[in-house]
Formats: sequence, C-alpha cells, structure tokens
Amino acid sequence: MPVRKSKTGRTQQERSAAMRRRLLDATVDCLVRYGYAGTTTTRVTELAGVTRGAQVHHFPTRSDLVAAAVRHLAEKRAELAFEKIDAVRTAPDPLDAALELIWEVHQGPVLYATMEIWVAARTDPELREQMTRVEPAARASLIEFTEAAFGEYAGNPRFRHVLYTAMDAVRGILLMGLSDEDPVITGRRWHRAKTDLRDLMDAVLPGSSATGA
Repeated sequence: MPVRKSKTGRTQQERSAAMRRRLLDATVDCLVRYGYAGTTTTRVTELAGVTRGAQVHHFPTRSDLVAAAVRHLAEKRAELAFEKIDAVRTAPDPLDAALELIWEVHQGPVLYATMEIWVAARTDPELREQMTRVEPAARASLIEFTEAAFGEYAGNPRFRHVLYTAMDAVRGILLMGLSDEDPVITGRRWHRAKTDLRDLMDAVLPGSSATGA
C-alpha cells in the first residue's frame, strides 16, 4: 500500500512528528516564560499556533504534555552534545573540551525549562515519577556520547562516574546561579569545579593530560 503524502510532500507520520515537536518546543518555551505553574495547555497551543484539538490528539492531558517535554529536553541536551562531538575529538585537550561541553549544553532555555520541572516534581508525584524514568535515559545518552568521543575510555566505570559527577556539579552551580544572576561568579564556580574534576579524570586515566583522548 503506497504511503500517502500531503501537498507539501510529507507523509502523515512526518506531519504527526512535526506537530508533536512543535507542541513540545512550545511547552519548553512556555516553561521558560511562565514557569511550571503558568504552563497551561491553552498557552502551549497559542505559542505553538495549533488548535486545542491537535494538542489533545497528541497529548490528551497537561501531565502527558509535560511528561513528553521532560523527555524532549533530555533529547535536546543529547542533540546539542552530539552536534559538537567532532570539536571535542579534535581539541588539543579533549577531556577539558568534554567538560566545557557538558557545561554548555545545560545552559539557556533548556536549563530554565528543566529547572522548572525539577522543582515542580518535588510536590507532584506524577511528574516526579516521570523524571525518575527520564534520568536513566539521560545518563545513557551521556555514556553513548563518551563512547563516541573517547572510545576505550568510556569502558572505564570510574571515568563514567566522574562524568556523572560533572553533570551533578554543573546542575548545582547553575541552580545557584539562578539566585545571584552574576555570570562572573557563576563562571568562577565552574572553573574551580572543573579544575577538581580534571584532577579526578587524570587520576582515573593516567597520562590523559599529556596524551589527550
């Protein structure tokens, strides 16, 4: 049976995927603008420029929409990382470049939207359950990234644990930065943390500072 295409040349499946992404991007935008409490399905449909019926078709409830947005945010962080993987591989110091990339992909709209969901999950059991499902997937994406960027290093459990610690440090520093809003202070905190993280990496991977990945 032939696949039906629209006048634009896209299949129904492609149109459906595009609509879902449009709604999810609008949800992230809404989280950044209005916070979790202000992220309503009405606002999301307005930002996405779609009908309420289209939203209900893809995400019947607000919880369904936000849960999908949680996964969407994790995927966006992974996409941002893989877009720059070649720069990490070819950097004079690949390990330092990897730490800087972890720092970079957690900032901007992705960070603010994610923070809104993390805080809301504290008092929302359903949302908290969704977050516990997504976090392992986010960690799996990090492992996939390290395998692609560092090859044999990725098989070292201690190396992966240092990267997990790096993610925790980045999130903590950026969370603190939301209150003081001084990029200079936030940058200093990251530089201090990165120095310690790099020492951990060098301890786990002897000679890494001299030879690179």
